[in-house]
Amino acid sequence: MIKLIECPRDAMQGIPTFIDTAIKAAYINQLLEIGFDTIDFGSFVSPKAIPQMRDTAEVLDLLDLHQSKSKLLAIVANTRGAEDALSFEQIDYLGFPLSVSETFQKRNTNASIAEALHTVEEIQNKCEIKGKTLVTYLSMGFGNPYGDPYSPELVAEYVRKLDELGITIISLSDTIGAATPQLIRELFETQVQAFPEIEFGAHLHSRPEQIDEKLKAGILAGCKRFDGALKGFGGCPMAKDELVGNMDTLAMIPTLEGLGFELGLNKQELAEAMKLVSFVFNA
Repeated sequence: MIKLIECPRDAMQGIPTFIDTAIKAAYINQLLEIGFDTIDFGSFVSPKAIPQMRDTAEVLDLLDLHQSKSKLLAIVANTRGAEDALSFEQIDYLGFPLSVSETFQKRNTNASIAEALHTVEEIQNKCEIKGKTLVTYLSMGFGNPYGDPYSPELVAEYVRKLDELGITIISLSDTIGAATPQLIRELFETQVQAFPEIEFGAHLHSRPEQIDEKLKAGILAGCKRFDGALKGFGGCPMAKDELVGNMDTLAMIPTLEGLGFELGLNKQELAEAMKLVSFVFNA
């Protein structure tokens, strides 16, 4: 079974012009009609760091979850943000960005990797008490532009540390679009075999022409969870100046279905969401 995660939060967060709260909510409500496994809908982070997401709580209040099978995921960057997210019963998953790059960890969460690992442990404990699941993203998981140490063995070391903390979902994240199909396959094959109890995901940023081969590489290696965003909008504003967008969900669907996976998506509702994309992102 393949899980498809739609990421409007990742698509929106780097847009400098504030998107009206009602527009955000209307778009996410339409996404909730499609049948994605999970919607990465918002984040509880400092509004100074990510101004676009300052209305996440207000957006959540406007979401209609009664008829949707999709689960909600919110990104947090520290314990305070996690506590805010955990106060909302509607949220199923908390996502935390742990980096294998010291430079990016400081840029992204204003903390060292050691401090971030301690935060992961604290948030994991709080999630267990509240009956929520923590998704840990290993950002810069396929290399970094800063010259920081990187190797598949380093990734494996952090997966092991997260496993010891009881983390059950880890998403290897190609924050800058640097991953090759070969590296994707090698990383996932190694980790899936070493940690069969962990659900591994892929959060890949990619040029449009590379989506098919990257997606297939992940699937062949045993990855079961893939993030995307309609029309491939997005990119991490904390990574570097030139943003590489998310994998376009619309391009991912035919590849997955062509490989025989039943995604359970309502194509009519998907078409309605596509009508909103250009309006929401002013593109």
